[in-house]
Formats: sequence, structure tokens, C-alpha cells
Amino acid sequence: MSETLTLAAETRDRVGKGASRVLRREGRIPAVIYGEKQDPIAIHVEEKALVKALGTGHFFNSIVELTVGGETVRTLPKDVAFHAVTDRPEHADFLRLSADHAVHVNVPVVFANEEKSPGLKKGGVLNIVRHELELVCTPDAIPDEIAIDVSGYDVGESIHISAVTLPAGVKSAITDRDFTIATVVAPSSLKSEEGDTTKA
Repeated sequence: MSETLTLAAETRDRVGKGASRVLRREGRIPAVIYGEKQDPIAIHVEEKALVKALGTGHFFNSIVELTVGGETVRTLPKDVAFHAVTDRPEHADFLRLSADHAVHVNVPVVFANEEKSPGLKKGGVLNIVRHELELVCTPDAIPDEIAIDVSGYDVGESIHISAVTLPAGVKSAITDRDFTIATVVAPSSLKSEEGDTTKA
């Protein structure tokens, strides 16, 4: 389960480019909270705090609790716009959450037991097709990562989503095909020794 991040926020009375520029000069980042059939709330957060949260590496699949005017709003970050030159955050969007509201999140994949893969032991290479999985789950069930066991996989074999055990309450957002997550491929030295018989 991803950790919950907290950010202090204040409401914005003025919106628009000019007002946003003033906020950024003061070290604040304009943002908006929307969703759950409620009116959007224009807010601003401290730039340093937002940058620190972004630096965790799992900002977009963490619940972010925004404290606004003494109230705590549970949200999921949906977008952060960055300045094209300076890479500083310029605006953030947060989706308001309820406990039973299913959300789409991208969760990183990690691979376990590589030493138990016959193909990797032979010098094969794990070719990762998807570094993240798009999942659907309730906010409280968002996993930090999905660990995939590669033991038993040989050269030429692929790991598909059907072979992955997802945590309880978590489903793949892609349901129309058994997509590939990674493949164990032969190293280039092995290919050249055997002679590549494939035709372009």
C-alpha cells in the first residue's frame, strides 16, 4: 500500500495567468481539486512541499491529503504541469476521492528471483516491455509496486499479465488482451554464435 502524503493548501480568490504568476513568485503553486460531483476548488500549495512530494518517486500513485481551511480532503494527483525550461512545477490537478471510489493508477513493476530464471542464468536478458501496470482499485488498496517472479522463465519465454498475481481488490485496467510485461531474450553474443536465421 502506498503511503499517504500530506500537503497544506490555501484557497485562491483570484484565478488566471496574472494571479498564478504572482503566486509562483511567492513560492506557491496554483492547483485545483475536482471530482466526486462537487464544485472544483482553486487552491495553492507550497512549491518546496510539492517538489518534495514529487521526489518520493510514487507521487502519482499515492493518496495526497490536502488540508484546506481546517478540512482534510483525500485526493489522488492526476497531473502536474512543469515549466518547459526550468522544470519547476507550474500547476497541479488533484482528484477528490471517496473511500469506495475506484481509481486508475499506474504502478511500477519490479522483478524478483532473477537468479532462479534458467534463461537469465544462461546470460539471457530481461527485456522489460512495461515498467508500469495500469491498475484499477480503491484508494486504500493502491499498491506501492507489483513484484513479478521470473523464476522458471527460459530464453524466448514471455511474462504476461495472466501470470501475475495482483493484490486483493486490484484489477488490471486492460482486460481485452493478455499483454506482455517482459520477455527473456537471448544475449547478442548467443545469437551471433548460433547464426540469426530470422528474415527481416
